[in-house]
Amino acid sequence: MAILELPLFPLDIVLFPGTPQLLHIFEPRYRQMLADCLEGNERFGLSYVKRDDTNDRAPAAGDIGCCAVIRESRLLPDGRSNIVVVGDERYALQELIPTALPYLIGRVETIEDEDMDAPQLDELAAQVRANFAKFVAGMQMLSDRPSQTLPLESSPTTISFQVAGALEFDVELKQALLSGRSTLGRLEHLLRMLRPLNDELSQRVAVHRRARGNGRGGGTQDVVTGS
Repeated sequence: MAILELPLFPLDIVLFPGTPQLLHIFEPRYRQMLADCLEGNERFGLSYVKRDDTNDRAPAAGDIGCCAVIRESRLLPDGRSNIVVVGDERYALQELIPTALPYLIGRVETIEDEDMDAPQLDELAAQVRANFAKFVAGMQMLSDRPSQTLPLESSPTTISFQVAGALEFDVELKQALLSGRSTLGRLEHLLRMLRPLNDELSQRVAVHRRARGNGRGGGTQDVVTGS
């Protein structure tokens, strides 16, 4: 763990370690933040805050966020930018640091899971990996896209973050998964989500394939099943 001072970008999205995220930078203060980051170490902190149209949003002490490393930056003619970041370490915000800058600066402490050496993690990560692969394959069948795998890292902790970042579900739950300090708990939660998703997806794929066959059946052998 380390103590860092980071520019903070409060958003109503959750960034997970090891996952990419496309961001559109348009506010003048965050344009300056981006320019300063590109001149420095190309990283800032992305902190989840609830959307609130009436107040300026700021994370609170103790909130968990994720360091964002800038991988690509495209400046548009009007001064806005599209950037791609990848999540790095998680952090707990200690305090906001008063500065003359138009954007927030936070003192943060990086955090890690507390059970990364648990003996059952490899087996559980393999189950999450297999169920996630089935989910991806089922979604591709449903949209008639060519089969294509999404690569996952080998570390159970990283797998838990990558799968959590790839699935679409409630942002508050995403923040809870980001904030938890248990790889085991995160993997177990993802497995509980993926199994019923795959069961439902299997039925949808079967109907889709029958519809493509004009109701004659056949061609349903590639249906995804949960495990």
